[in-house]
Amino acid sequence: MEKKIKRVLILGAGTMGLQIGLQCAAWNFDVTIYDAFDPALETAKKRLGKLAGSLAGHKRVSREQAEGALTRVHFSSDPESAGKDVDLINESVPEDPKIKQAVFAQFNKICPDHTLFTTNSSTLVPSMIASATGRPDRFCALHFHDLLLTNVVDIMPHPGTAPQTLEDVRDFCRAIDQFPIELKKEQHGYVFNTMLSELMASALTLASRQVASVEDIDRAWMGIMKTAVGPFGIMDSIGLETVYKVTDYWAEVKNDSQAKANAAFLKELVEKGNLGVKTGRGFYQYPHAAFSHPGFMEGIR
Repeated sequence: MEKKIKRVLILGAGTMGLQIGLQCAAWNFDVTIYDAFDPALETAKKRLGKLAGSLAGHKRVSREQAEGALTRVHFSSDPESAGKDVDLINESVPEDPKIKQAVFAQFNKICPDHTLFTTNSSTLVPSMIASATGRPDRFCALHFHDLLLTNVVDIMPHPGTAPQTLEDVRDFCRAIDQFPIELKKEQHGYVFNTMLSELMASALTLASRQVASVEDIDRAWMGIMKTAVGPFGIMDSIGLETVYKVTDYWAEVKNDSQAKANAAFLKELVEKGNLGVKTGRGFYQYPHAAFSHPGFMEGIR
C-alpha cells in the first residue's frame, strides 16, 4: 500500500529538529527543515553530516541510510516554498504557546488541506495550540526523545483530534522506525518527561538552595540508581536553554517561588552561552565530561 505521507516539513532547525529531520530522511522521506533565521539554518547545515554519522555510530540507522539521508534533507527560510507541498509538519520551535500558535497559523494558510500538523512540544498539551492551527482535527502532539538514544515517541491527541489522524501518525512513526506510545488523555510532559521533570526540578532545587554541589547531586543519583549520567548531565544533553525556558514558563504560570529560583539558577549559565553539550559547556565541559571519568565515582560501589 502506498504510504500517505511522503514529504515532511520540520519547523525549527535546532538540535531536535535536525535529529527528527535526519531520522525521517534516513527512512526515505523527503525532508525540508525550515527556520525563519538564516544563521540557525547555516549552523544546522554544518552539523548535518556529523549528526548523520552519530546516528549511524549509535546504530540507530545504517551507514548507508545515514549517507542517503544527507541527499534528502533540504533547508529553507521561505515559508511559502517550504510548506506548499508537504504531507506532515513536525514543529520544534521554542516552548511558548504564543510562538507555536503563530507558526501553525502561518503554515495553515500555506499548506494543503490534507497536511497533518504535529508538535514536538516537551511540556505543552495540544489543546493549547489546536484552534490556532486552523485544522484541529488534523493536529496532535508527536514528541521525540533523543534519537541517538531511543526510538520511543509519544503521540498525544487533544479531544478534537480525528481518529484517522492518529492512525496516520501511528503509521508514520512505524515507517521511520519509531515506537509510538499513545496517551489516552492530555498530560503536560507526556509519560517519561512527567517523571523526568520532577527529577530535574528536585535536582535544581537542591543546587539552587546550595544543599549540595551539582557534582554530588549527580553522584547520588548515579551511585544509587547505577546510571551513567545524573540529572545535571541529562540537562546538559537536553540543552540548558530549553530547560530554562520550560522552567521559567511554568514558574510564571504557577507563580512558584522555588521554580523561579531554579529558573534564575539556570539563567546564569544561559546568559553566558553555556547551553550544555551543543556548546561544549554547561554544568560540565564537553566532550569529556567529568562524570564520564572513572574517578568521578571513585569510592562508590
